[in-house]
Amino acid sequence: MKEKKSKTRVNALRNNFYALRLVWKICPGPVLHMAIARLLSYFGWLFYSAFFMRYVINALQSGESFKTIMIFIGITIAVFASMALYNSYIQGYIAPVANARLNKGLYQQLFKKSSNVELECFENSDFYDKYTLAMKNADTNLYNTVDQLFGVIFGFIASIFAFFFMFQVDKFSVLFIIFPIIGNFFFRRLLNHIEFNRQKDMAPHNRRVDYINRVMYLKDYAKEIRLTNIFNLLKRQYTDAIQGLVEVIKKYIAKSVLFHWFWVQFTFSFIFEGLLIYGAYRTLVSSTMSLAQLAVITSMMVSTTWILIGFTDSVTASLKNGLFVEYLRSFLEYEEKIPEDYDGADPGRTIESIEFRNVGFAYKDAPVLSNLNMKFEGGKTYALVGHNGAGKSTIIKLLLRFYDPTQGEILLNGRNIKEYNLQKYRALFATAFQDNRMFSMSVADNVTLGEDLPADKREAIVTEALKLSGVYDKVTSLPKGINTTLTREFDDEGAVLSGGEFQKIVVSRAFARSCPVKVFDEPSSALDPIAEYQLFDNILKACKENTLLFISHRLSSVQNADHVFLLEQGQVKEEGTHRELLDCKGLYADMYQKQAENYLADKSKQREGIWA
Repeated sequence: MKEKKSKTRVNALRNNFYALRLVWKICPGPVLHMAIARLLSYFGWLFYSAFFMRYVINALQSGESFKTIMIFIGITIAVFASMALYNSYIQGYIAPVANARLNKGLYQQLFKKSSNVELECFENSDFYDKYTLAMKNADTNLYNTVDQLFGVIFGFIASIFAFFFMFQVDKFSVLFIIFPIIGNFFFRRLLNHIEFNRQKDMAPHNRRVDYINRVMYLKDYAKEIRLTNIFNLLKRQYTDAIQGLVEVIKKYIAKSVLFHWFWVQFTFSFIFEGLLIYGAYRTLVSSTMSLAQLAVITSMMVSTTWILIGFTDSVTASLKNGLFVEYLRSFLEYEEKIPEDYDGADPGRTIESIEFRNVGFAYKDAPVLSNLNMKFEGGKTYALVGHNGAGKSTIIKLLLRFYDPTQGEILLNGRNIKEYNLQKYRALFATAFQDNRMFSMSVADNVTLGEDLPADKREAIVTEALKLSGVYDKVTSLPKGINTTLTREFDDEGAVLSGGEFQKIVVSRAFARSCPVKVFDEPSSALDPIAEYQLFDNILKACKENTLLFISHRLSSVQNADHVFLLEQGQVKEEGTHRELLDCKGLYADMYQKQAENYLADKSKQREGIWA
């Protein structure tokens, strides 16, 4: 256990120096200012107690002239005023500017890294948790980490000097320093430990409170709150959570109060009263200490106490900051398995063939694909069908190199896709995923997604893409047409689309891109049968010059594909044209028949409803 704690402290120290190097690399100037500010802060405490008070009292006792004393005091005031002005300059200018520069430099690195790591990282909960912790207030936390590190370094040096100066005045007085050391390094640690456990026990109750607070103001829940009795349930849960917080507080209050009392006594009372009694005895009873020595000791006592408090606070903060920096460091130093900036051969723009050869893939040791063999010839249309979980979407992710196969290989024009420049390889594909997201930008930007299109052709390309997906009439009805902002997050006049309209915008993205391969993943899942038929008809017409690959759970939409792959449990169970697969009377034919029966049953119910 001790070995583990020691290792944790060493790692925290390393992480703090890593933070120092990182901030220095981004903005070295403010780092120097932070160091100087901390140094001057401790210098002020030591100078006032060890030199200023001693000189003034000795000067008064030795009969120095009033003018000489006032000159010294005036110089001291000027020095401290300059230090205060410098500190105000740091707080008012250096720190805000440094935070802005640090924000820019650090988040450039974080964003670059986050856009460069493979998709698997974002689907790994452990990695994603560290990523979010690294990103949250990273600039401010990093700045504070470096500042506290200087607090540790200069606090330690200042503590040594304080002991030395007190020993010079009276060698027995340093024994009283034991009290604030015990107070800060023992009882303060116990208090921190209690606070940590208290916060840990309060966490589930705080999460419940935060959840209910969030639910009460989010529009997603507004209708249910007004139309049901869910408010009473939320109120009851909120009351239970608050009561839980009270119980946790009661659990730790006795120890917390007791250790806080000991911390105050050891850190302040014992050293203040004890040293004063000791000094008074030496001065008034045994006459072995002068008034000047007593004044210096009492002044040094105050300075030393606050130096120790500042030092221990910085040590505690540095240990906490070490954990944050650990997340940041592990994220920035993570070696990508499929780096987005990977450079390789140029794949060109001609698609002769794409082949999956004995491909296997497992996600977190759970097999998804096994011994998969498929081949797509350039310029033809292919459909992937099968039940949910059959591996269809995984095939697309492997094809786009979001993941690499755990077995086998994927070939483009006879060459392993790992050998190609990743960005140029992915530029071969225009994709429309069923789980795509809408951005709070204009319709045109949501369609082009930053694609570098000729300015004079951009509107025509967007318009044609919207027409092919079947959402153009809806977009033209919006206040600003294709320049209307989608969502109302930043624009009160923004448009909120239905699920089907949104899906059509997603499909428009694939139409707008000029790529040799077009990929559609369940492009019609939110559409009615008529809109679905029209969409697939447009896809086939618009992509007749492309290699077309689409996934659909409705087998009626794949009838015109050149080749159909039926997947089951990560393997190709059947393949061929729609007619060939029906003639085989296998799995595909069975699925098609069941879907047709369900469709006819639905139509019959609709007719009955009309005549009822």
